[in-house]
Amino acid sequence: MSKDNYDELARDIIDHVGGEENVTGLRHCVTRLRFNLKDENKADTDYLKNRDGVVTVMKSAGQYQVVIGEQVAEVYEAIVNQTSIGGDTPASETSDGGSENDSRSILDRFIDFISGVFQPFLMALAATGMIKGLVALLGTVGVDPESGVYQVLNFAGDGFFQFLPVMVAITAARKLKMNEFTALAIAVAFLHPEINNLMTGDVMYTLFSGTAFESPIYSTFLGIPIIMPPNGYYSAIIPILVSVWLGSVVEKWVKNIIPGVVRSFLTPFFTVMIVFVISLIVIGPIANWASTLVGQFFLVVQGFSPLLFGALLAVAWQLLVIFGLHWGIVPIMFILLAEQGYETIGPVMASSTFGVLGVVIALLIKSKSKKVRDIALPGAISLVFGVSEPTIYGLMLPMKRSFLYALIGNAVGGAYIGAMSVVGYRTGGLGIFSIFNTINPNGSLDMNFWNVIIGFALCIVVGFVFQMLFPVPSIDGDGNEGQTTTKGDKGLASKQELQESAKEDIIASPMQGQLVPMSEVNDEVFSSEALGKGIAIKPEIGEVRAPANGVISTLFPTGHAVGITTDEGTEILIHIGLNTVELEGKYYEISAEQGQQVKAGDLLIKFDKEGVESENYDTITPVVITNSAEFQTIDVTEETQVTPGDYLLTAVK
Repeated sequence: MSKDNYDELARDIIDHVGGEENVTGLRHCVTRLRFNLKDENKADTDYLKNRDGVVTVMKSAGQYQVVIGEQVAEVYEAIVNQTSIGGDTPASETSDGGSENDSRSILDRFIDFISGVFQPFLMALAATGMIKGLVALLGTVGVDPESGVYQVLNFAGDGFFQFLPVMVAITAARKLKMNEFTALAIAVAFLHPEINNLMTGDVMYTLFSGTAFESPIYSTFLGIPIIMPPNGYYSAIIPILVSVWLGSVVEKWVKNIIPGVVRSFLTPFFTVMIVFVISLIVIGPIANWASTLVGQFFLVVQGFSPLLFGALLAVAWQLLVIFGLHWGIVPIMFILLAEQGYETIGPVMASSTFGVLGVVIALLIKSKSKKVRDIALPGAISLVFGVSEPTIYGLMLPMKRSFLYALIGNAVGGAYIGAMSVVGYRTGGLGIFSIFNTINPNGSLDMNFWNVIIGFALCIVVGFVFQMLFPVPSIDGDGNEGQTTTKGDKGLASKQELQESAKEDIIASPMQGQLVPMSEVNDEVFSSEALGKGIAIKPEIGEVRAPANGVISTLFPTGHAVGITTDEGTEILIHIGLNTVELEGKYYEISAEQGQQVKAGDLLIKFDKEGVESENYDTITPVVITNSAEFQTIDVTEETQVTPGDYLLTAVK
């Protein structure tokens, strides 16, 4: 379901629960929107039950529950974004979408944040990247850059990249739960058409004269020097991300000290003013100096060893693009070209997309994931034309091992290009069209031309071979697609042995206890199998273990429910108790994390069974295959007692 569909569904649900004014509270669990309504009689239950996107409606424990399924978080977010309903999310959730008990490393959390920022506009980024490639092709075949056709298509392809800070500000604000328009006000200030006028006129003085950070000062703010990057802030990423983060902090602080009667307009007033000034004077220059340091570093390495220079730059380029630090290298390339008529940076820089291309081609061949293939196909086209951002943000960052294979390919190809002292005589084309930059000015196709082709080919081949040799990581983590072993009713056996046709997925029991037919679960959503077919377990020990190899696709911060997508594509929901979301994590201890690859038998959650039951909650645990419609049959064990690893279910396609 697309974001527009989530927005439409959210609006329709609010309209049919009696309108925004009828809602006194809203929270969500792993499958349901849980409304507190002033008057339940105003809700059109029959309409909602029959509405596409809604599984069913329940009234329980004073709550009006609209059951959505595993997309409930997206619908909840759409409601919060469109209304003044602030929600009532579990206490363990933090403002950045993580949790206070988030055990992930800082790197993993950063990658998750960056991916979350870029995912919403990934397809538009890929599409405009393909348009940029088409424009490069037109230039290569001789279309006049001054022609209307060339310029109009160039605007269509390049506009998104020029104003990328705007897109980043919107999605970062959503991730950080900041007002989107306040974040936009900060971002577009960096893109004001006259901001570069701060770098015109007479030089007042020069900071850090004689160093790599030499900065002529043309303007000041209350006596504080204003330092601007030569190219301005178009396409800037890091300054905007940091500014929006700072804005989210300042916005919360201002809200707490401003009287309610004037809060609506004074909060954005102070937030924009404070954050933009700090960002322009402090954050922007720091990012610019970091870029300069990067450029100087590669100049030193090139002087020491051309081979090492080629390997390092080819590996680092895609990483630098992520952080926006590549701008420290680009000016050096133009300076060298102007001074000596050739440069050595461009050919190595261009090679960095081809290691990624090799991996993406392998993913298109090997991966069974529709999500991976949907991103990989347009991404591959963009990569051919030298545009890597859609693939980097959409695939390489989430699939870290695949990114490593791509970087290894880049290292080999880049080292060859550096060792062969390949030079570029001009700039213009990207990707495959950058090859033409290496043609000798006299028109001859010497070894300089052929060496860059060999270098690009090495990047592709090495990246491709590595990805073909090793398992495909999950797009949601570092685990692998396939290669599952499952403990069945006769002990531990390989999944290949258990399913010769590869059309079955055998699911083991996640816990010890007595089996109960789903029809006997005291909850209409589960007993009616509205969420999918399965079986329930009356637990005897408070431990939940992975029922198969796969990826944790859903893990609620309260620990009361976990969703796993197996390596064969079966989506399993394990819901520990009924209405236990209301305990807000009490008695539950999470031992895994969302996006983690798990093996059958891995401990996921511990819970105090007696403690939960002492609060008058039923601990019966439905194990549901939520994508049951994709299977011909769901077979259930005939046993009445199970332990972790015992055969439980078989999903047959």
